[in-house]
Amino acid sequence: MSLLKFTIKRTIHGIVVAWAALTIIFALRFISPVDIASALIPPDVPPTARESLIEDLGLDQPWYVQYLRYIGGVVQGDLGYSYVSRISVNQLAINRLPATLELAVAATLVSVVLSIPLGVISATNRHQVPDYLASFFALLGISTPNFWLGIMLVLLVSVMLGWFPTSGREFGFYEAMRLLILDGNRYGIIQWLYHITLPAITLGTYYVALLTRLTRSEMLDQLSEEYVRVLRAKGLPETLVTFKHVLRNSLIPVVTVLGLQFGSFINGAVVVEVVFRWPGMGEFLIRAIRTVDWPVIQGTLIIIAITWVTINFGVDILYTIIDPRVTLEGESE
Repeated sequence: MSLLKFTIKRTIHGIVVAWAALTIIFALRFISPVDIASALIPPDVPPTARESLIEDLGLDQPWYVQYLRYIGGVVQGDLGYSYVSRISVNQLAINRLPATLELAVAATLVSVVLSIPLGVISATNRHQVPDYLASFFALLGISTPNFWLGIMLVLLVSVMLGWFPTSGREFGFYEAMRLLILDGNRYGIIQWLYHITLPAITLGTYYVALLTRLTRSEMLDQLSEEYVRVLRAKGLPETLVTFKHVLRNSLIPVVTVLGLQFGSFINGAVVVEVVFRWPGMGEFLIRAIRTVDWPVIQGTLIIIAITWVTINFGVDILYTIIDPRVTLEGESE
């Protein structure tokens, strides 16, 4: 199978998955126990005004009419208007999405910085004290709920020690870099790092365990390969063998899983953003749920779902390019 055919096949698969996700998101509104009209309209409003508002929102139309209009809007890139603010969901999401992406990227960096060294230490010190300590630390990370870790960091590091702010942010990454490049002012980037550190640690440590165990497993597999014995027989230093050859060959599956986990970072950011009042999609979604603002809820979930599908598609294509040992059909040639 050629790369073009593989790409087309994956594209069709991604479209089907995206359509299924959109349908499930649409169905959530009809299985929800909350009546949208009752949540939006005060009980003392006259029946005529109530019926008029329901008609304006299109809630009086049959479900299949609403579904077709909903799918048509998504295909055209129109996510509708907020019931509460009457502002375009597209505009609201554009203002919120960068903050979530910033947090996801920062959490990914935290995971990489912690997990790969831990995985290398575990593999090169198998069944020794460093291996047990690294495994314990990784297990502790995945066993700790994000919201609890975030609250503890706020209480200990922010409130008691005063090292970092408790919530919010002063600058986005774009504004901070623009200030640095155009004016040479480092205040913006320093403040951005100052505010994103605790949320990134809170979100990133949860995925350290998976990447650590994967790095360790791949390193052990590579260390048992014939080429490692050949390199050692040639007299190459152990550090060079470990980091230049073994670790490099072990990172291909790690990169693949890391790409897939990036979508999980976006999903997991919901709770972390609420704890730290980070102005991203997660806090945006929780606020919409509280006010039963369904266009905003649907729009946020749609963006998350499409982002997830896109990341998976990109990882599939990237994996076939960076690892020539894997055929496009997933079988040995």
